[in-house]
Amino acid sequence: MPSTIDKQDLRAWAWEHFHGVNNVVIPSFSQDLTRLNEKGIRHDVRKVIDLGFTGTLLVGELSISLEEYVHFTEIAQDEANGALNLIFHASFNTLEENIEAARRAHAAGAKLALLSYPSCFYPTSLQDIFDYTKAFCDATDLAVILFPMTHWGFERLHSASIPVDMLVELTDACPNVVSVKAEGGFPSVAGFSHAWNRLAERVLITMPILQEAIALANLVPLQVIATSNTEYFSDAAPRMLALSQAGKVDEAMDLLWEIAPAWRANGTVAPLPHAHSVNRAAWKYQAWLAGFNGGPMRTPATRLHAGEMGAFRKALVDSNLPVTEDGDELYFVGRTSD
Repeated sequence: MPSTIDKQDLRAWAWEHFHGVNNVVIPSFSQDLTRLNEKGIRHDVRKVIDLGFTGTLLVGELSISLEEYVHFTEIAQDEANGALNLIFHASFNTLEENIEAARRAHAAGAKLALLSYPSCFYPTSLQDIFDYTKAFCDATDLAVILFPMTHWGFERLHSASIPVDMLVELTDACPNVVSVKAEGGFPSVAGFSHAWNRLAERVLITMPILQEAIALANLVPLQVIATSNTEYFSDAAPRMLALSQAGKVDEAMDLLWEIAPAWRANGTVAPLPHAHSVNRAAWKYQAWLAGFNGGPMRTPATRLHAGEMGAFRKALVDSNLPVTEDGDELYFVGRTSD
């Protein structure tokens, strides 16, 4: 996607190019945690491509500077060499910082933005949510994925997090809105159902939770699953979506049932119900089990204890999915050093 593409053309681009399963890549750091581990990042990007994913969210919701995030994007872009849609994570501290980060990530190779909301953003009205979202969309030329979700705490203003009428308004007002990651009302699929009914002919409606997404893909023409830690299941997510899209519903569901121990174990991680955050350390460990780099994470990071690591590992074994034989102590080292 050329950096100069007109915003009016972004939806057409998304309908053609935003498809398949889009996972996440969490940045790898050096052992002393002072810099990025370029070898580890490249290892993970290659693994994403090898497993059949079509895009990946470059996670920024952790301890990483803006300069480092831009470099993370540059490394991923260089390694992917056009094989992946790189998604900017608009999860920095303020609207202004997110706008600047989006500009620089776009220049570094990102094609889409997943719109998060800062932890210090406390809207007192639905209009505040609209204004923040529109200001971000207006300020970037990236294709934008809207994200109604319980993390933000917007349910005190509307039960759907971001009401569907507002999603429609934002789609009308912002031509670079190309998708809705429809988790409003999570763990219910009510938000997805409402968004699909109102907007599926205009923008791409996606559901990132694998077991929900595959079930829904057997009922509606779901083009894309984005974004979550579906790399934990190795290549199962891209395979299942392809089967569903080909009308091979029983084959897709048979595989979904086979890997049920894994997606049930994953359901204990994302999101953390009382912390109102995603356990990125658990996601990175799960990816390591499936062959990704792993390695240390900066504070603040959730601690991993033997019991939960053992449960994630056993779930892959019980699901007949690939799982490393390396001991857990090697996760904290990582597969590459830099």
